[in-house]
Amino acid sequence: MGPKRTTTLRQILEHKEREVAEAKERTSLEELKERIEELGRPRNFFAAVTKHKTRTETSVIAEIKRKSPSAGWIRPEYEREPFDPVPIARQYHDAGASAISCLTDERFFAGKLEYIHAIRDAVKLPVIRKDFIVDPYQIWESRAAGADAVLLIAEALRESMLIDLMILARDLELTALVEIHDPENLMRVYPHIGFPLRSYFLLGINNRDLTTMTTDLGHTLRLVDLIDDKDILVSESGIRTPEDLKRLRDAKVRTVLVGESLMREEEPGAALRELLA
Repeated sequence: MGPKRTTTLRQILEHKEREVAEAKERTSLEELKERIEELGRPRNFFAAVTKHKTRTETSVIAEIKRKSPSAGWIRPEYEREPFDPVPIARQYHDAGASAISCLTDERFFAGKLEYIHAIRDAVKLPVIRKDFIVDPYQIWESRAAGADAVLLIAEALRESMLIDLMILARDLELTALVEIHDPENLMRVYPHIGFPLRSYFLLGINNRDLTTMTTDLGHTLRLVDLIDDKDILVSESGIRTPEDLKRLRDAKVRTVLVGESLMREEEPGAALRELLA
C-alpha cells in the first residue's frame, strides 16, 4: 500500500518526475559521478544535530526558504532575482544554528540546487538538500551539488523506493532525514530507520498536515511516545518560540527544523538568536 498524497503533493511529484527526466538529459549519471570524485567527504550532518552539550540545548536546522505553495513569497524582497542565500546562511551560523536546510525545488519553492555550494563555501555548517526526491538520480545529484544530507518524504515514496534511496544515500555518505506526518507512515518507515548504520539516519515528524496545510506542534508530542530512539528525532514546522523548544525538550525531542518563522523576519539570524535565547 502506497502513501496517501494530496492534490498539491501529487502535482509537485508529477512535475518533479518530469524535471528529473530533463535533468538526466542535461547531465548524465557518469558526469555526476565524475564531479563527486573531485569533492571531499560530506560534513557529518547527523553528528552536528544530535550532539548536545547540555540537557537544555536544542539543535536547530535553520532553513533558507523563499516561498511555498501555501504561503506564497515569505517576504516581498525574496521575489527579486538574483536571490543570494549566503548572507542568511552567515546569519544562521553566527546565531548558533547546528546545520542549514536549503530548499532546492525551483517551481514551487523558488530554490536552486546551486545554492548548496554557495552556502557551503561561506559557512562550515553541514547542509541538507530539501526537495522532493523521487528518483535515485537525485541522490547522486545532491552529492555532486555538495549536499551533506537529503530529505526523504515518506508521504511521497513507496516503501521499496524509500529503502533504495536510504541505502544509496548511506553509500554516498549522506545523512538521510526521513520525514513522516501520518502515524501509519511512521509505522511503515520506522523499522528501516538506522539500518544498517544508525549514524546516517534521522526521523523527522512534520507538524504540517499536508491535507489541510495546517500546523500543530502538538503533532510531534502525540507521536513521540511511539519512538524508542528519541535522539534521532527532528520536529519540523510550527516552531516559533523558546517555549516551543522547551515543550519539545520536555518530551526529549532536542532537534528541530525551523524555516518560515525565521525567514519572515527582516533579520533571520536575529530571529534564530531570539528563539535560542
